[in-house]
Amino acid sequence: MFDDYYKNKRVLVTGHTGFKGSWLTLWLRQLGAKVAGFSAYLPSEPCNFEVLGLQKLIQHNVGDIRNLHDIMQVFDDFQPQVVFHLAAQSIVRRSYDEPKLTFDTNVMGTVNVLECIRKSDCVEVGVIITSDKCYKNVEWVWGYREDDQLGGDDPYSASKGCAEIAINSYCQCYFNREKQVNVASTRAGNVIGGGDWAEDRIVPDCMRAWSEGKEVSVRNPRATRPWQHVLEPLSGYLWLGVLLGNNELKTGESFNFGPKTDVIQPVGILIDIFKKYWDKAQWKMKGDDSIKKESGLLKLCCDKALSSLNWQAILSFEETVEFTALWYKEFFKNGENMLEFSTKQIEQYCSLAKDRGMQWAKSR
Repeated sequence: MFDDYYKNKRVLVTGHTGFKGSWLTLWLRQLGAKVAGFSAYLPSEPCNFEVLGLQKLIQHNVGDIRNLHDIMQVFDDFQPQVVFHLAAQSIVRRSYDEPKLTFDTNVMGTVNVLECIRKSDCVEVGVIITSDKCYKNVEWVWGYREDDQLGGDDPYSASKGCAEIAINSYCQCYFNREKQVNVASTRAGNVIGGGDWAEDRIVPDCMRAWSEGKEVSVRNPRATRPWQHVLEPLSGYLWLGVLLGNNELKTGESFNFGPKTDVIQPVGILIDIFKKYWDKAQWKMKGDDSIKKESGLLKLCCDKALSSLNWQAILSFEETVEFTALWYKEFFKNGENMLEFSTKQIEQYCSLAKDRGMQWAKSR
């Protein structure tokens, strides 16, 4: 897979203790990479990073992405060749309560990583992950393209738009001018999958409630989201890294990674399908009159990823839910073997990708 590009490569993942970061770290280990992670803390209890036992398999660095010295020290010590930057304050509703923390983490944390790449002599590739919420969302019915207007009304969305502007500035002024390094940004929609325990997210809320036989309260079951399994955008990030490393793409590009149109469904439909895998699962609608508003509709156009990367999401909505539900069922049944189970899920996903013609899943 991935042209064997990551075998024996030194790869740094910021935010490796998070939901997406832990899955990316596991996948990179399977690909033969030498992985180091950088994160300030374990973001939840339980935490997928700990559940998988990844601290035993990689170089685990604790530090604050807002502190340039902390992250620079890891670059100096580990000498990464590839950098995946995922460290972020990623909860929209939390950004209302802690706007400065959100901007400091998501904007200046990204700038710190870019500065480390600029000053490093070892980095060949940088994949900087932001969010689909970096776009100024007017809730139109078609998907946002990479050159649509950036912006956001809530602090989280605004911080991601700012981060994209910073990335573009570094790419235009420094990368491939002062030094030869290929950097790109990525924007993905709502991601679900096993191991997500974040606050104020619908799947973890359901799993916590249903595992205790409780009813889950849902703020807005009519809100529509572009659901995709966590492995979908991660396959895009990894393939993007390969093409950047092989100089098949120019630096400074941005790419959307989202699901097919039929996977864009209301929250209520998602929950109803999840209920098929959970005995006596119940939910109710909870009124939400707070000022912490989230977008009702936001979807991405991923034509550029298909055209330039030959990448697209492969799982149906039902397969996305099944992958996710089976992980949690295994966790609550036997939480001791989740490394093996998660590894098998990656292998299963890769097998499906190969069967469905994905270029990254087979030799070129």
